[in-house]
Amino acid sequence: MITHLSQGGSAVRIRIQNTFGSTPLTVDAATVAESGDGASLAGSAHRLTFDGHAKVVVPAGRQVWSDPARLATRPQDDVAVSLSVPGQLKPGEHGSAFRHNYLSPAGSGDHTGEASGSAYTQTVDSTYLVSAVDVLNPKLKGTVVAFGSSVVDGNGSTNCGPGCTELGTNRRWTDDLARRVVAEAPAGRQVAVANEGIGGTTSAAGCPGMPSSYKGLDALSRLDRDVLQLHGVTGVIYYYGTNDVGDNCTAQQIIDSYQAVFKRLHAAGIKVYVTPVTPRPGYTDPQNRARYTVDTYVKKFGDCAGQCDGVIDFDQVLKDPVKPNSLLAAYDNGDGIHANIAGQQAIADYISLPLITPGR
Repeated sequence: MITHLSQGGSAVRIRIQNTFGSTPLTVDAATVAESGDGASLAGSAHRLTFDGHAKVVVPAGRQVWSDPARLATRPQDDVAVSLSVPGQLKPGEHGSAFRHNYLSPAGSGDHTGEASGSAYTQTVDSTYLVSAVDVLNPKLKGTVVAFGSSVVDGNGSTNCGPGCTELGTNRRWTDDLARRVVAEAPAGRQVAVANEGIGGTTSAAGCPGMPSSYKGLDALSRLDRDVLQLHGVTGVIYYYGTNDVGDNCTAQQIIDSYQAVFKRLHAAGIKVYVTPVTPRPGYTDPQNRARYTVDTYVKKFGDCAGQCDGVIDFDQVLKDPVKPNSLLAAYDNGDGIHANIAGQQAIADYISLPLITPGR
């Protein structure tokens, strides 16, 4: 599994997830290394341990962090995490890697220490088992988490124009933002940027049109695992609501869910920066009225009527000024919902770095 880092450091640790598994997950061996071309490694594989042991068993429904491994990395590096998993299982999967990851044939043995990558003969476009990678860097001032649905996950970020696709080039707006932080933020205000987008999810629970497969994936239900259990979180960019409106939640349901999440984050000392619900041309009139009501709440006083710490108006960035219920054509991925590469960059460029990066 290949992970793109927003910042570098002197060591790394990984989180292995068995969140949706019904049986324990056994990992016999794990390594981390600088990623090379394809499945190959650009440097030596560093063995990972878990409480000092090479083997780990992750209980069903749980996640486990490794011990730190001494691997020096730089901002924007890619690291390769290799896992040897015996037996048969249905692995936890994030379907929107927007890059290739690599599997070796079942029963072919442990290849976690091999540099060539030749054993990894199957290519997949999902991420299996690895749910987070930490870097050790005492100079960083925290982590900003982008939290939301497919508009955070990165849908559209491979679309570079008609007939043009960029796979594995890390062009999500969160990637663009991370590059801006490294290039533009002062040394005393450097932060990591983590992407916690899951396509199809909603802020509110129980929207009438929500598919049953997304039950339990509303923002509050996944807040502990996907935000509060990450390390060093100082701020959250909350980009939720597009699916809530599309799945026919009422404006009040959406606002109530926002307020419940913001309360939890503030109790943990985490600042919250909220974006208004961005447009979809397919919204009905009642849905657009709900969007307007939610966005009015978000923009009130510039801080959600005192319940958030700032507003980042992606709606203003993406909307067509002539047809404000639609995306600007130059930024439209083609589905009327998600931003293409140009739109992803425009979103990242709009964000005020002094707003989201803490001082000394």
